[in-house]
This record gives sequence, structure tokens and C-alpha cells, in this order.
Amino acid sequence: MSSNFFKRFKRGGKAAQENAVPEKASQDSEPQDSERSAIDEPSPSIAAQAAPVEVEPFKPATGQPPTGQTSSQHAETPAASASPLEPAPAATVGSAADGSGEVDTGGDGEAADDSKGGFFARFKRSSTTDKDVSAAVEPATTETAVEPDLAPEDVSAAPVDVGEKDKPSTMGGFFARMREGLSRTSSNFAEGLGNLFLGQKEIDEDLLEDLETQLLVADVGLDATTEIIDNLTERVARKQLANPQALYDALKVSLGDMLDKVEAPLVLPENKPAVILVVGVNGVGKTTTIGKLSKRLQREGKSVMLAAGDTFRAAAVEQLQVWGERNDIPVVAQHTGADSASVIYDAVASAKAKGVDVVIADTAGRLHNKAHLMDELSKVKRVMAKLDVTAPHEVLLVLDAGTGQNALNQAEQFIAAAGVTGIALTKLDGTAKGGVIFALSQKFGLPVRFIGVGEGVDDLQPFVAKTFVQALFNEA
Repeated sequence: MSSNFFKRFKRGGKAAQENAVPEKASQDSEPQDSERSAIDEPSPSIAAQAAPVEVEPFKPATGQPPTGQTSSQHAETPAASASPLEPAPAATVGSAADGSGEVDTGGDGEAADDSKGGFFARFKRSSTTDKDVSAAVEPATTETAVEPDLAPEDVSAAPVDVGEKDKPSTMGGFFARMREGLSRTSSNFAEGLGNLFLGQKEIDEDLLEDLETQLLVADVGLDATTEIIDNLTERVARKQLANPQALYDALKVSLGDMLDKVEAPLVLPENKPAVILVVGVNGVGKTTTIGKLSKRLQREGKSVMLAAGDTFRAAAVEQLQVWGERNDIPVVAQHTGADSASVIYDAVASAKAKGVDVVIADTAGRLHNKAHLMDELSKVKRVMAKLDVTAPHEVLLVLDAGTGQNALNQAEQFIAAAGVTGIALTKLDGTAKGGVIFALSQKFGLPVRFIGVGEGVDDLQPFVAKTFVQALFNEA
């Protein structure tokens, strides 16, 4: 019996030594991580009982550090007890014998890196990072991407878009565009007069003086204002104006009469080509006026050619070429610095050979007080006369309404140098002092061919005195 006991004891000792060999081998293979070799290499008895279990992260009590052990209620918590919105992370334990445990993170389907720490170390990390794990397994919020609207923008209302032929105006009829363009001048002029006559029961000297001041503020000019006030004062003295309302009506008639004599539309000769020479100082809008005028002539059924005679300003040729491309109009041009008279001569000769109806020639902006620049205009006229002794058939002076009384000085110099035959008054929409047209009319009596009341291609309007006065007084 004792013999059998010692045999069994001896076999048990050998078994214990054999069981100790894997632990020693594990320690030799990974000497730097003793904790992993001690925990990840359990005994064969544990390996035999190992089976995949679902483990819920352990949440330690408040104030206590997390521990590597867990109670049975945490080790075998049913999966159904987890919240349906925030499922508990499951740790799937593989073979305990080889330590190849895998953790299902519930994310991208790939096993987490468990090369360090073993089962209990992984369980400990899971407990201490419960918030991170919960956030990782929380269902992600799906955001619907908003597809950008790739439809092309509507550019039909662009101020100077003239790419489409015969594009209808978006600002309404003729009078609507006129009134819109003169809104700033009308606001300053008509409202000032309205306040002046408001509450007046009789015409007296003070009323006439205040009326004179209001006209001067509107840039009507000293000479034109004096003429208007003298006329009204004489009529009051003859008892023709009995009350302020009659004076107000008489003022509108006087202003209309002053403009009637300069209302003269542009009429071109039948012989081809008719030549329009456009002149003016820098920045008044000559090139833009040419582009709008060429479009208007096209709509009247005329063929047009442009001459880029402004060879001084760097971008002038390119700007005129853009207008030509938009309106399908040929442009005769040379390099910057070329002789302006030569360019215009070539354009007239080409138009004559091709039977073009109208040639519009641009010129360089020049100050009216520079004699040598003004003399160049005389040269241009002499060169054109070699092809047609009657050319140019129209010398159109472009004036900026915002320059006020300085426009009178410009007109005087250009009339002397180039023999101006008509005026285009631009940028009336950008000033509150559009009364300069009365000063020009009173002093020079030159025909006002066009007025510019906006940036659109249709906003270069033929001048109509009655319509202008109605818009100025904001009347329908």
C-alpha cells in the first residue's frame, strides 16, 4: 500500500514538473513582461474549462480603484439586459491555453491588439475605460450629405451683359427706366421743391429766393437759374401766377421749355459709312457709351464697325474688343501707342469697302486744358476727310453728369477743338445733381442725343425733354 502511495506521489510530482515547463518557457520568451506570462498561461485545468463567454465591463464603486476580479453577476450577465441603444461591449475569450484571446470591439470587425496584458489585464483596461468603450460601440449618427446645387446661376440680370442679342430689358418700359435712373436727382430736386412750397399760401419774395437757392443746389447753373427766376418773377408781377401752386406748375413748364430746344435725335446720313467720332475727357464712359450705342444701332437694323482709336490707355482696346465680341461687331485695332488717326482711317476704309452702315470711332481721353492733345482731334478729322469730305457725320461729346459745372468747361473746349455736334450725358443715375443738363442747354444749345440712366445695355436712352422733366419731378 505504501508502495502504491509513493508511486502515485511520484507520478503527481512529475506531472507538476511537466505543468511548470510551459510557464518557464513563457517567462524565457518574454522576460520583459512578467505579468503577461503569469496571467496568459493558465493551468491545463483552466484550459479544459475555458469556453467563450460574454463579459460586461466592470464598473467599480465610486471612490474605489478598478480591480482585476469580478463577481459572478458581472461575469455572466445576460446579453438581453444591455440597453438596446447602447449595447455592452463583448469580450470573446479564445483558447486560454495558448493565450490567443480576441476582443470584439463591435466596430470595424477587426480584433484589437491583445499582445500585452492577458485576459485579466484586458478586463482591467475595459473597466477603467468604460466611457470610451461605450462611446465606441454607440451607434453612429448618420448624416445625410447635402448635394450642392450645380445648376448654373441666372446671369441674365448682369448690369452690362450684352452677350444675348436683342435681350429685353428687365427694368420695364422707357419711362420706368428713366424714372429709376433719375431717382437720386429727383429725390434731391423734387422733394426739395415740395418742402419749399408746402404750407405756402401766397407768393412772396422769400419764396422766390428759396426757389432760386434750390435750383442752384441742383446744379442747374447760375445763368440758367437766373433766366428761370426772372421769367417767373415777371409773370408774378403781371398777376399771371396767383398762388404757389401756379408758381410750381409754371416752374415745370419753364424747365421743359429750356430742354425742348435741345431735344434732337441722332439722324445719320444715307451714304455709307456714316462716321460717329466719340470724344471726351478721361473716365466719363466713352467706351461704354460706344458699346451701348452700337447695340442700339444694331437693333435698328444697321451694320456697325468699331475703331479702337484710344491707343493711349492700356486696357481701352481690350475693352472695346469685348463689346465687339458680345455684339458680334468687328473691331479695327492696333497695338497700344499706335497713331490714333491711322487706326480710324483704316476702319473707315475697311467699312467703305465692305459696305458697313456705321463706323463708331473711339478716341483717347484727354483733358480739355491740354492743347496738344486737343490738336490730335483736329488731325483725326483731317485724315477722315481724305476718304469722305463730309466725315465725321457726328462728333458726340460724352459728359459725366456728376462733374457738375465743370462739364461746361469741357464742352467749351471740345466744341472749339473738334466741332461737337451732339452730347451724351452719362451717369445720371449716380448723382443727385442732374440739373447740369439745364446749364448745358442754356449756354450752348447743343442737341442732347442720349442720356445714361444706368449700367444696363438698354440704359442709354434717347433724350426726350417732356419725359425727362416728368421723371425729374417724379410724376407718373
